Amino acid sequence: MYITSGTSALLKRASRSSGRRTLSSLCRKPAAPSPACGGAASHSAGQQNLRSLSFLSAAARWSHGAGWNSPTSQIRIGCSVSDSLLHRKIATMASENAFKGIFTSLPKPGGGEFGKFYSLPALNDPRIDKLPYSIRILLESAIRNCDGFQVTKEDVEKIIDWEKTSPKLVEIPFKPARVLLQDFTGVPAVVDLACMRDAMNRLGNDSNKINPLVPVDLVIDHSVQVDVARSENAVQANMELEFQRNRERFAFLKWGSNAFQNMLVVPPGSGIVHQVNLEYLGRVVFNNDGILYPDSVVGTDSHTTMIDGLGVAGWGVGGIEAEAAMLGQPMSMVLPGVVGFKLSGKLRDGVTATDLVLTVTQMLRKHGVVGKFVEFHGAGVGEISLADRATIANMSPEYGATMGFFPVDRVTLQYLKLTGRSEETVAMIEAYLRANNMFVDYSEPQQERVYSSDLQLDLSDVEPCISGPKRPHDRVTLKEMKSDWHSCLDSKVGFKGFAVPKEAQEKVAQFSFHGKPAELRHGSVVIAAITSCTNTSNPSVMLGAGLVAKKAYDLGLQVKPWVKTSLAPGSGVVKKYLDRSGLQEYLNHQGFNIVGYGCTTCIGNSGELDESVGAAISENDIVAAAVLSGNRNFEGRVHPLTRANYLASPPLVVAYALAGTVDIDFEKEPIGVGKNGREVYFRDIWPSTQEVANAVQSSVLPEMFRSTYEAITKGNPMWNQLIVPNDKLYSWDPTSTYIHEPPYFKNMTMDPPGPHGVKDAYCLLNFGDSITTDHISPAGNINKDSPAAKYLMERGVERKDFNSYGSRRGNDEIMARGTFANIRLVNKLLKGEVGPKTIHIPTGEKLSVFDAAMKYKTAGQATIILAGAEYGSGSSRDWAAKGPMLLGVKAVIAKSFERIHRSNLVGMGIVPLCFKAGEDAETLGLTGQERYTIDLPSKISDIRPGQDITVRTDNGKQFTCTVRFDTEVELEYFNNGGILPYVIRQLILQ
Repeated sequence: MYITSGTSALLKRASRSSGRRTLSSLCRKPAAPSPACGGAASHSAGQQNLRSLSFLSAAARWSHGAGWNSPTSQIRIGCSVSDSLLHRKIATMASENAFKGIFTSLPKPGGGEFGKFYSLPALNDPRIDKLPYSIRILLESAIRNCDGFQVTKEDVEKIIDWEKTSPKLVEIPFKPARVLLQDFTGVPAVVDLACMRDAMNRLGNDSNKINPLVPVDLVIDHSVQVDVARSENAVQANMELEFQRNRERFAFLKWGSNAFQNMLVVPPGSGIVHQVNLEYLGRVVFNNDGILYPDSVVGTDSHTTMIDGLGVAGWGVGGIEAEAAMLGQPMSMVLPGVVGFKLSGKLRDGVTATDLVLTVTQMLRKHGVVGKFVEFHGAGVGEISLADRATIANMSPEYGATMGFFPVDRVTLQYLKLTGRSEETVAMIEAYLRANNMFVDYSEPQQERVYSSDLQLDLSDVEPCISGPKRPHDRVTLKEMKSDWHSCLDSKVGFKGFAVPKEAQEKVAQFSFHGKPAELRHGSVVIAAITSCTNTSNPSVMLGAGLVAKKAYDLGLQVKPWVKTSLAPGSGVVKKYLDRSGLQEYLNHQGFNIVGYGCTTCIGNSGELDESVGAAISENDIVAAAVLSGNRNFEGRVHPLTRANYLASPPLVVAYALAGTVDIDFEKEPIGVGKNGREVYFRDIWPSTQEVANAVQSSVLPEMFRSTYEAITKGNPMWNQLIVPNDKLYSWDPTSTYIHEPPYFKNMTMDPPGPHGVKDAYCLLNFGDSITTDHISPAGNINKDSPAAKYLMERGVERKDFNSYGSRRGNDEIMARGTFANIRLVNKLLKGEVGPKTIHIPTGEKLSVFDAAMKYKTAGQATIILAGAEYGSGSSRDWAAKGPMLLGVKAVIAKSFERIHRSNLVGMGIVPLCFKAGEDAETLGLTGQERYTIDLPSKISDIRPGQDITVRTDNGKQFTCTVRFDTEVELEYFNNGGILPYVIRQLILQ
């Protein structure tokens, strides 16, 4: 099996050393025979003749238990020379690591060795002792992979000299140890791999070169919806509906697990991807055929960062970046700054991990950590559990960091044992990390480390809180919640406002719920969900929720029947400890029956509200509320009818469900009336820290983790009954509305298209600040009046079978129609009207965004997007870049971009541009009615990362923007029309 080992770096370094030669120039057949086939040749000659090189991977099948073969690549020459000096020279260069002198043995205490590793202390460089732990992981990876091609000694030196180089935004390569997918993002990734195989085949090359070359874990967890709630049969009923809707997708993924090597698919009903990663998939340290190195992972879900709580460096990337990593491409990244976050003290009684993470999120968002690592340190870290750390790490995307990292310490090792890792494995992990100066022992004096900037928090200052009503970093302390809610009702429409007139704020919507009287007011809770990876991995808050339910039940309180309550654990382990504690019974009494094992309400899979509830909200214009233990509460995400959405700890979710409203002061007002007419207050049902600790101690056992994960890959009857073909090429069904061959490689040739400017483009959309990927990428329910719904109905799909956008991510036709289809979209071209429409400038027609885009495309007219700050923040959805590309968008001009989304735009061939500091569309007097010309050089060699370019409009305005190709590699992606065509051309060159 062939991989691209070395080719990327060769291209990059060849372009730097000889006038930035492009891939197209390297593709052309030489007029004379290649020097590579003539016997002796220099290294530079080898660089110039990439087409003569092939790189052979020792890629064996991977399994969780055994690991996979060494990442060290072997080389062979793609020309028929029996005894080539070049062959021997390049093979020697690749096999001899520049740092082989520090490759040493790690002995076992009782004799023998754990394996061999690259020793950082053996470098005897005092700069390394000052490096943050997270940077040491990047350093070890660079040293281990230093082959002179993909990674050079110069790259290693940049990382060692991090204190001086990181402020300069230097570029480094990084090779993650593995890739993590969930099914929403995994399906399009597998679709693209299948499509790439077809492209290779059409271009006359070996399609089997398209294979993951690092371990790829795909957990099917995003498809389950809360159709059935408050029922003992909810899990089975929801799974049956899940399979009915998604059988075709699941069969496709099962085909992929057989067709592609090194891909493990965890079947539906197993748990949330991040909790499975934390409890089972995370290695912490790899032992790969006797070579030891730190675990690291990139994932197609932005909350991959949860694994950082385990001391594993991991973060979210776009699907297209993940696919390139799977195919052997080193990730090109800017060496990040690291914010040191010092924790001290201890949480007060009754304060939860969720309260802590919402506090941390607000602090870091205010500090500004976009594109940076955050590393937690200090004595306070030793006072919080591994699950609490994972909760903080999970929300890195919400505070904007690439990752929130907790180095491995004794707490980490205890968690590994608790979750069923063997004593020998844990001993190996500790020995390796201590030997390589990557272990923190808080019982010993701490070496002073250097950080780019510093923050600190005394844990005793953390107060109970929630966050909302529309953004995860808008924290509200519990004691201020009532006044903040009334302020939101009063304030103009925005992140903290609903503009409800004073005279309408006391409105009561009375209705009949299943024959019994019911009522809703502004702030009434209609969805209460314990969901999402953020908290369901944390036994203390899950058991805390159970204790709240029990105390309330014993006092005679009951959740109102019209509140849609649900519990979606992150793994089967949660059910086992809730059952053992006896608390699941009380959660059931309050309506929090388990509805499934997956990501539900937090991603919009909340299911329908009862018709009577929905009608009462709509007919009376009620600002209804959802309270969920998730990490995302953007407008329109949780449910179309809940305009106020609050993030809270699982125990608080139960408390708000019992109160039935967010319009309450828990300190002064009773939650409800219990037995004998007695008023019950928040303090009566809230458990102490010691009560929770006792429940955790007695109920959470290692055997629960072992037994759960021993059976995890065995699947379930519905999964096991899926029959799929064994073909290596996928047979596309043109009538399928789930899986469709995308047009990315249509008419692709070996000649890259080269850079392209933009001429006389119309503005498709004109946005303000904080446009998230929830606004851009299709998510949640498919509206009955949308272009996507029209497409489905034209193909005979009934409304009840629409499913969600997430479940149809494998069909580009539907996803293009759902791009910018968010019902809360605010487009300045509509002058105040909210919704998924825009103005077609030439005709003045108001159309759906898709219809307008198609009208421009049909006329051969390019489009651009204007935006404010933080464009593309939120989940790292590949469709947020793929969709605009399919709509014909050629460039986005914004004040600033979220890291992953900007990179994804480049990966799809869209030009990201930033206004100069202090400028934006408004200050420049741009209305969006203009036509825009973007003057990019026609030669890739004339473009530099971060270059200023001129944008002109047809009404005479002219302004300067910075083109946000941040690395040389991104320039190559752009030159090739995107990252995937770039990879295909490299593979064919071998």
